[in-house]
Amino acid sequence: MGMSKVKLWLTAALMAVMVFGVTTKGMAQSDGTVLTPADTGKLLPASVWFKGQSATTQVRNSGGVKFADGSYVLSTMVDTSGYSSDVQQKYQAYFITEVPLKIEGQSIPAGIYGIGFVADQKFLVLDVGANVLVTVSSHPDAELKRPTPLKVVAAKDGFRLYAGRNYITFSK
Repeated sequence: MGMSKVKLWLTAALMAVMVFGVTTKGMAQSDGTVLTPADTGKLLPASVWFKGQSATTQVRNSGGVKFADGSYVLSTMVDTSGYSSDVQQKYQAYFITEVPLKIEGQSIPAGIYGIGFVADQKFLVLDVGANVLVTVSSHPDAELKRPTPLKVVAAKDGFRLYAGRNYITFSK
C-alpha cells in the first residue's frame, strides 16, 4: 500500500472512532427516549387512584421517558377538583416509575406517586395516601419557550420534568 493510501485509511479509521465515541457518549447521557403526550396516551389509564378517590388524567398534559432497557417513567396532570384544598395544593400530577430514580439528588424507589410543584420553588413526591415522601427545590426557567402545564425534556444531567416554567431533574 502506498503512503497516501495508509494515511487515508488511518484518517478514515480515526474519524470512525471519533463518530462512534460521540454517539455512545450521547446515548449514555440520555439513556432514554422522551415520550410525547401521544406516546403516553397509549400507556396511561383514563383515571388514577390517589388519597381515597379516583381522578381523571389529562393525557394532553403528560410526558415520560422510555429507557434503553425498556422501563418507563410516566407523568400526567390529573383533575384534582374533587379533592380537598389541602390535597389540591400539593398534588397536581401522577408519577409512575418502573425503576429507582434520583430526583434532584434524592432517591425514590420504583413506584406510583403523586407529585406537585408548590410555593417557594418546592417539588413534592407523595405516596398514594398523600403523605410527603420527598421535598426538593425546583428551578425556574425564564428562557423556556412555550411553557405547558407538564412536559418532559432531555437534559445533559438526565431529564427535566416541567410544570409551566418550573422544573426538576431526574435520572436513573
